[in-house]
Amino acid sequence: MAADSDPESEVFEITDFTTASEWERFVSRVEEVLNDWKLIGSSAGKLLFPFTLGTWGEKCQDINFADFKFYITHHFLKQECEKDDEKDKVEEDAFPLAMQDLLCMNNDFPPRAHCLVRWYGIREFVVISPGTNCEAIISESKCNLLLSSISISLANSGCQVPMFVQIQQKWRRMYAGECQGPGVRTDFEMVHLRKVPSQYNHLSGLLDIFRSKIGCTLSPLPPVNITIRFTYILQDWQQHSWPQQPPGIELHLATTWPHLTEGIVVDNDVYSDLDPLQAPHWSVRVRTAENPQCLLGDFLSEFFKLCCRKESTEEVLGRGSAEDEGKENSDISSALNKLTEPVAPVPISKLSVSNMVHSARKHIRRHRRIDESPLNTDILNSVLLYVFPDAAVEKSSENSKNKPAQSNSLLFPCVQNLFLQLKSAPIDSLTYRLALCVCLVNYNHGGLRAVAHLWQEFVLELRYRWENNYLIYGLAGGPPDLRCCLLHQKLQMLNCCIERKRARDEARKVLEESKERERKVSGSGQNGRPASESATASASKKEVSPGKSWDSWSDSEDEFFECLSDQGEIEAPHTEGEKDGSKSKAEGRLHPYNNMTLLNSTEPLYIPVTQEPAPMTEDLLEEQSEVLAKLGTSAEGTHLRARMQSACLLSDMESFKAANPGCVLEDFVRWYSPRDYVEEEVVDEKGNTVVKGELSARMKIPGNMWVEAWETARVTPARRQRRLFDDTKEAEKVLHYLAVQKPADLTRHLLPCILHAAILKLKEEEAVEDIPSVRKTIQQATSQASKLLHTPNYDYKKLEVNNLKKKKKKCELSVLLHPCLMSFCRFVSSLLEEPEVVVVGAGQGPAGSIIHRLFVNAQRAALLAPLEEDSGRDRKQTAGSNKVPDFPPPAGREILVRTCVPRPAPYSKALPQRLFCVLMREEFRLAGAFSSDTSFF
Repeated sequence: MAADSDPESEVFEITDFTTASEWERFVSRVEEVLNDWKLIGSSAGKLLFPFTLGTWGEKCQDINFADFKFYITHHFLKQECEKDDEKDKVEEDAFPLAMQDLLCMNNDFPPRAHCLVRWYGIREFVVISPGTNCEAIISESKCNLLLSSISISLANSGCQVPMFVQIQQKWRRMYAGECQGPGVRTDFEMVHLRKVPSQYNHLSGLLDIFRSKIGCTLSPLPPVNITIRFTYILQDWQQHSWPQQPPGIELHLATTWPHLTEGIVVDNDVYSDLDPLQAPHWSVRVRTAENPQCLLGDFLSEFFKLCCRKESTEEVLGRGSAEDEGKENSDISSALNKLTEPVAPVPISKLSVSNMVHSARKHIRRHRRIDESPLNTDILNSVLLYVFPDAAVEKSSENSKNKPAQSNSLLFPCVQNLFLQLKSAPIDSLTYRLALCVCLVNYNHGGLRAVAHLWQEFVLELRYRWENNYLIYGLAGGPPDLRCCLLHQKLQMLNCCIERKRARDEARKVLEESKERERKVSGSGQNGRPASESATASASKKEVSPGKSWDSWSDSEDEFFECLSDQGEIEAPHTEGEKDGSKSKAEGRLHPYNNMTLLNSTEPLYIPVTQEPAPMTEDLLEEQSEVLAKLGTSAEGTHLRARMQSACLLSDMESFKAANPGCVLEDFVRWYSPRDYVEEEVVDEKGNTVVKGELSARMKIPGNMWVEAWETARVTPARRQRRLFDDTKEAEKVLHYLAVQKPADLTRHLLPCILHAAILKLKEEEAVEDIPSVRKTIQQATSQASKLLHTPNYDYKKLEVNNLKKKKKKCELSVLLHPCLMSFCRFVSSLLEEPEVVVVGAGQGPAGSIIHRLFVNAQRAALLAPLEEDSGRDRKQTAGSNKVPDFPPPAGREILVRTCVPRPAPYSKALPQRLFCVLMREEFRLAGAFSSDTSFF
C-alpha cells in the first residue's frame, strides 16, 4: 500500500509525436520567406521584355537548418510598373514565367547578370546557399535532402519562381533546382568537369546528349533550335605604343550564330562550318585584370605607403662613423668660414644644391662616397632644376623676383581652382612641383632613401636662398594663403621673410648712399661753401639717435623696424616753435588724409608709415588661439588677452603720434576707425551751424583698451619701433620646421597636391576624350577628397578606405583604353561605358575589319610570321599564301540547344527543354532544364 501511495509512481513519460523536426522547421521557414517576399501564386501573366532593358535587384535573409546557417536570396529583374490594361490575361494552365523564359530567344548571352541567368535564361529565381563560414554541401544525401525541402516548399506555397540550392564547392558554381507549375515541373541539373570529353567537344556530341536526356520517342523529332557563340581573346597589343606596361587589358570578341537548326550547320570531330568571319553577329567587350597595373594608381599606392613610415631623415640617410665625425669636427671651422664668405651676385648655378653650397660643405662631406648617395647626381640635378626652374640660367638678384604660379591655359576655369577644393597648392607652384618630384623619386629612383635625400637638398636650397636674399620661385607674393596646404603656407611664410629682409637691406643701402652723399657735401662745404650751411645740412639728416653711428644703430635691428618709405616722407613746414625745440619734429609721414586737420591745431592730419601686420600660417593661428583661450575669463586674463591682441594697434598709435605731433585720440580714431567718431551739426551761441564730434559709445566704456593703449603709446615712428614681425626669427622657425620633417610627414603634407595632380591629369585626358564614366567618377573622387582634406588633422588612411585609389584606377583604365580603341570608330565610347557592344556589320563591317586585322597581326607576331603590310589585300589571296590562321582557337565556346517536346510520355504536354553547354580549355559545363508533365505521373 505504501508503494501504491507514492506520488512518484504515478509519473509516466509522454512522447509527443506532433513536435516538428529540424527538417520540418526548415521547410516551414522557407515557406514563410517566400510568403514575406510575395512570391506566392502564378507568375505567368507578367510581361516579357529583354534583359538589357532593366536592372537586377536582390533580397537576402538568413535561415537555419538546425545549427547550419544558410542564405536565401531572391534575384529579380527590375521593370517599370505595369498598367492593368497591359497585363496579359492569365490562363488557367499557363506555363510559369521561368518555363517561358527557357524558350525565349531574345535574351541569350546577357552581358551582365548572375551566372544562372546566362545558363537558363530566367529573370527571377531564389537561391539557397551555405553561410559564409559554413562548409559546402558535398554529400549526396544532404543535397537530396535540400532538394526535397525546396520541392515541398514550392508545392505547399504554390510558388512558381524557380528555386536553386548551391552544392559542391563555391568556386565550382554548381546549382540544382526546381520550378513547379500547375501540372508541370522543371528540373534544373548541372554537370561540371575540368576537361572536355573528346566525344562531346563539338556540336554533334552535345546534340546526342540532349536527345538522350529528353528521351523523346516521336518520329520525326521536333526541330531543335541551336545558338552558338565563340569567344576569342586578344591579349597582344604590341603593335601599339604604350607609355607603360599594358595594364592587363584583353579584347574579347564574341562571334554568334543565332537561330540555327540541326541541318544548317555542321560541327563534328572532322569538319566545322563555324568560321568567325562568317558569323552574322559580332560583339566586343574589354576586360581588365582583377588588379590591373595602372601607372597612376601605382604611383598613388606607393605614395600612400610612404605615409606609414616612421623613420627620420637622419635615420634613413645614416650618420658617419665616429672617425668620420671626428674629421667633421676638425673641419667645422673652415666650413663655417666658407659659409660666411661673401657670395657672388649670381643667385644659383646650374648644378644641384649640393654643388651650390659645395664650397661651404666640401670638408664635411669629403668622407661620403659617391655611390652612397641615394639619388644619382644627374637625376638629382634634373629634379632640382624642375622644382627651381630659375636656377637653370644665370640672373642677377634684381631679375630673380618671385613669379606667381602659372595655370594651364588648356584647363577650364573651374579646374584651375581645384586646389581650393582639395586644400593643396596652385598648379605649377613650388609645392605642386615638389609633390610631383617626390612621387616620382619614390616610385622610380630609390623609394624612402631617395625621398629623404631630395628633401634634405630641398631644405638646403631654401636656406641658401634665405641667407642670400633670393626670393623663392613659384610662390605668389603676399602673406600665406590659408586656403592652401600647410607646407605651402610655410614656404610662403619663408618668402615673406625674404621679402622683408630684402626691403630692410635695400633701405639700409639707400641710407648708406645718402650718408655718403652727405659726407661729400659736408667736405665740399668746408672747402668752399659756408660752414654753417654744411653743418645745417648735416644736422638735418641726423635722424638716427645722437651719438650713435650707423653701424652701431644697425646692430639693434632686432629692436627696430626700418621702413623704406621713410626716404620719401613729407616734411611739415617748421614753425618758430619747432625751430626752438618747443615742439617735437614730425617723422614717418606718407601724405595728408582727406584734407583733414588736427582737432587741436590747424596742422594737416597725416597718414603715418606703419608696420605691416605679421603674416601667420594656420598652425600659428591655432597655437595663438589656444594660448588666448588658456588665459581664461578672469579680469587679469581678459586684460592680458586684450593687450596681446592690441600689439598692432599700439604700433599704429605710436606711428600716428610721431607723424602728427600734438594729436589726440579723437584724431587717431577719425583716421583708423571713422565709424567710432560721431559728428553732428549744432548751433552755437552766435547762431552759427557748426559740426561737433565725439567718440562713439563703445569708445567711452570704462577701461576701453583703445584709451589705455593711447595713453601708453610713445611718440615713435615705425622705423624705430620693435618689429611686429621678426623675419629673422620666423624664417629660422620655418627652416627648422622643414628640417625636422620626416619623409612620412613630408608625404602627408604633399598628399593633397598628389591627389590634386592625379585628378587634374584625369580631367585633362577626359576633356580631350570626353568619357562620361570618367567624368562622373572624377566628380565623386573630388567630392570625397575635398571633405576629407578640409578636416583638421585629416586621416590619410580614410582616403584609401573611401576607394579613392580604386576610383582613380577605374578612370585611368578608361583613359588608357580610349586612345588605344579609337580605331574602333563610333562605338569606342560605348565600349568604355557598356559591358558589351555590337559590331555593326559583324566581320564585314568597317569596325569588324579593324578588329580582324588586330587578330591577324597578333597571330603572326605570336608565330613569328611577317606582319601583313597591305591591309587592303584580298583575304583569299592572303589565306592562300599564308597558312597562319587569322584567329586563335576560341577561348570559350557556348552552345545553346532547346526544343519543346512531350515528357515523360508521348501523350504528355509539349514542354520546353533546354541545354546550355560551356566548353573551355579547363572547364566543361552542362546546365540543363528539363520539363515534365506531372498530371498523370
